[in-house]
Amino acid sequence: MAIGVLMPKAGITVEECMITHWEKKVGEKVKVGDILFSYETDKAAFECESTAEGELLEIFFEEGDEVPVLVNVCALGQPGEDVTALRPSVGKAAQEAVKAADPVPASTIISEPSEAGPSGISPAIGALRISPRAKKLAEKAGINPGNAIPSGPYGRVIEQDIRALSESSRGTGIGGKIRAEDMRFDDANGGQSSAALPSPTINEYTDIKFSKIRSAIAHAMSSSLATTAQLTHHHSFNATNILALRKGLKENAERLRLPNITLNDIILFAVSRTLINHPDLNAHIIDGNTLRRFKDVHLGIAIDTPRGLMVPTIFFANRKSLIEIAIEAKELAKQAQTGTINPDLLQGGTFTVSNLGALGVEMFTPVLNPPQTGILGVCNVTNRLIETHGDFKPYPAMGLSVTYDHRAVDGAPEARFAQELISNLENFSILLIK
Repeated sequence: MAIGVLMPKAGITVEECMITHWEKKVGEKVKVGDILFSYETDKAAFECESTAEGELLEIFFEEGDEVPVLVNVCALGQPGEDVTALRPSVGKAAQEAVKAADPVPASTIISEPSEAGPSGISPAIGALRISPRAKKLAEKAGINPGNAIPSGPYGRVIEQDIRALSESSRGTGIGGKIRAEDMRFDDANGGQSSAALPSPTINEYTDIKFSKIRSAIAHAMSSSLATTAQLTHHHSFNATNILALRKGLKENAERLRLPNITLNDIILFAVSRTLINHPDLNAHIIDGNTLRRFKDVHLGIAIDTPRGLMVPTIFFANRKSLIEIAIEAKELAKQAQTGTINPDLLQGGTFTVSNLGALGVEMFTPVLNPPQTGILGVCNVTNRLIETHGDFKPYPAMGLSVTYDHRAVDGAPEARFAQELISNLENFSILLIK
């Protein structure tokens, strides 16, 4: 009996995922453990492994489709088995019929919603399937999208198809719009309309559509700047102590059976202890007028990944040792970079640390991660001079940039937080034994 393969629920809060690539084709044999397809949420990417054997009988959704979780994505079974009962509400038979349909006049165009509607009813066969962006571009360019060659899922006309049609059908009107005169046949052009002749491309470019993760980052960043009152203070401290400690730990790691403890781990430890005394920075703003202070520090760590910025959380960081923080931070970073992290670990932070020091950044303005009220930017180490008894001596200075939400935190409280953090870092050995 044929069985359906569900779109996995990759985290408690995930409601839908986008299929990014099918690893198997219809008709191929599938074994337990084989990768059927890859998919992503707005935070991470995953692979779906088969838990059954059989033949891939039918695929219900194509690459690029948004699929609700726990909905059948495809069907496995023995050749010839009926999969009708396993199909989602949008039947693929109707989709394929639409894909094979000839272009139709603009008057019969049905615009597809960007996401499947609640009814799941597909347009009537014979109607042109077109994305909202493509329809809007076609109207703006003044061209009939029915003449476009569809390249989207299920024969859907997408934006790039309209652009391709526009480039091959540039008219003499304003903005290249096609006028009635352009559609007249011209004997001098071998019987072709002048609009059908290719025109030279002035500027070559490539359009790359944002991935689901990149779109989520873009929305979060713009929303953060638009809805909060952000201000950044820049500080620096004498990093002599932590550099010496880091060197000693590295040299004795094997003998003492220590994990690799980095400067970033040391800073995370110091931040987790310092925030306890500054609750307004270890907080969320709720509904724009309520400050929610947290008893424990749940520390977000900004991670650069091939898919974009991710911020996993070290929960209860203030209760964990330096070694525990070092181990957990590296494991979270590994999971984020490989795309295997549970989305539930990418939320719940009360304060964030973003470290660009390894990339040579001397000063920057980190963007808040709402609803958090603060974020620390860690910069690189530079040599500066300090006066001691009339003599100037060099010392390694590390930069710290603190962005805070001025709706909840004023400049003086931020400065006091920075002062205590700097003191803890400059006297880190003492902080360790407290």
